[in-house]
Amino acid sequence: MLSLSLFVIISGAALSLLSQTQKRFQTEGQVLSSFQEGRLALDMIVRDVNDAGYPAANQFGVAAPLPTSYAVTPVAWSPVSVNPCGVGACTSPGNFDLILEELNNSTNTIQWIHYQLVGTTLWRGAVDKGNGTDPLAAFAAAGVMFPYATNVMNNTSAAQITAINAAYPGTFPGGAPVPIFTYYCDVPNQTPALCTGAGANNLANNIREVEVTLIVLTQQADMQTRGLRVVTLNGRGHRVNPKQ
Repeated sequence: MLSLSLFVIISGAALSLLSQTQKRFQTEGQVLSSFQEGRLALDMIVRDVNDAGYPAANQFGVAAPLPTSYAVTPVAWSPVSVNPCGVGACTSPGNFDLILEELNNSTNTIQWIHYQLVGTTLWRGAVDKGNGTDPLAAFAAAGVMFPYATNVMNNTSAAQITAINAAYPGTFPGGAPVPIFTYYCDVPNQTPALCTGAGANNLANNIREVEVTLIVLTQQADMQTRGLRVVTLNGRGHRVNPKQ
C-alpha cells in the first residue's frame, strides 16, 4: 500500500513537471516563431532601404533617359507632385507606410516596393514603376500587396496598447502608437537629423536613413501565466545611393 502511494505521488509530480515543460516549450516556440517572422520582415525592409535609389539617371549614356528606367528618388512620395512633400505632410512616407524606388534585379527594370501596416498585418508589394503615376495608386489593385508579418502591434487599439504596456512597461511611450518607420534626412554639414525636425531639409527625396521598429505579439498567450508575450525588434536602413 505504501509503495502504491509513493508511486502515485511520484507519478503525479512527474506528470505535473512534464505538463509545465510542454507548456513552456510551446510558449517559447511561439516566441521564437514570432521573432523569426519579425526578423525576416525587418531584414528585408533594411535591405530594401539600403538598395533604394539605384540606378541613378547619370549612369545612362543618353541625356534624358525615361523616368521608368532609373530611380528618380530613393523614397517615393504620395500624393504625386513635381516637388517632394515633407515627412508628416505626405500620405507616404509615413509612420506606417513606405514606398521605395529601386532596381528589380530579376527583370532589370525599376520597381516600387511598398510596405504598409493595415490593422496588425504588415503588407509588402512590388510593382513596375509608372511614369507620372501616383505610387500609392499603383498598389490599389487586388493581388498586388501580400501579408508579410502578422500580429504587428505598433498601431493597435488603445486597450491592447494598455495591456502590452502593463506587461512590458515602456513598450509604448506615453501609451501612444509606435511608428514602424522613423525617417532621418540629410542636413548640410552635419549628420542626418530626424526629418520632422529638419526644417527645409524635411523632404521625402532627402531621406537618408529609416529606423524600423516592429512590435510583434505571439499568436497565443503564455501557456503557463496566460500573459501576453511580445517581441520588439529594431533595425536601421541607410541608403548609399544619391538623390537625383
